[in-house]
Amino acid sequence: MNIKDINVAFAKPEHTRYAEQIVTMIYESALQRGTGIARRTPEYIAAKITGGKSVVAMHGERLVGFSYIECWSHGDFVATSGLIVDPEYRHLGLAGAIKAKTFELARLRFPFAKLFSITTSLPVMKINSHMGYRPVTFSELTDDDEFWKGCEGCRNYDILQRNNRRMCLCTGMLYDPEHPVEPEDRPNPYLMKMKGSVKKLLHLK
Repeated sequence: MNIKDINVAFAKPEHTRYAEQIVTMIYESALQRGTGIARRTPEYIAAKITGGKSVVAMHGERLVGFSYIECWSHGDFVATSGLIVDPEYRHLGLAGAIKAKTFELARLRFPFAKLFSITTSLPVMKINSHMGYRPVTFSELTDDDEFWKGCEGCRNYDILQRNNRRMCLCTGMLYDPEHPVEPEDRPNPYLMKMKGSVKKLLHLK
């Protein structure tokens, strides 16, 4: 299997037929890692797809990866969430390709927003670092109650509550377009190609 055989693209309305599969993949991925995650519904995922806020990875007609974005605090913050890769398609660099496309989507739709992610996944943290995200405390993320309400379905929600939303088992990571940082380590060439494309489109420095 080669990553060149997989099409990573912005999702289209016809991809809503995969919504239930995506929900199952996200949940099973969390179980495999032994971590908590807010359970999403097929309707929630379908809304992200039809709203032009998601990315799919397709191998022919088979969905093998997914991620989505959501806007918070009146457009000041954009969260990237739900990054999953089919277990049979891991170790190809596909997670990085999906993350890069999600990054492109977020920058195109919300060019002035800060991008953030909360995750327990070490691979996602590494990808974020490659792209210029930095670890931050939760106080630097959105204070939008609706975002944090989405954590209620996570089995670790009581930890978040006990700490008054200051910390949990997830790590918060932030990309600030006003104060970008140099990506850590040697970046994935695919990520740099995608970032270069976004930079050209948005005339960023």
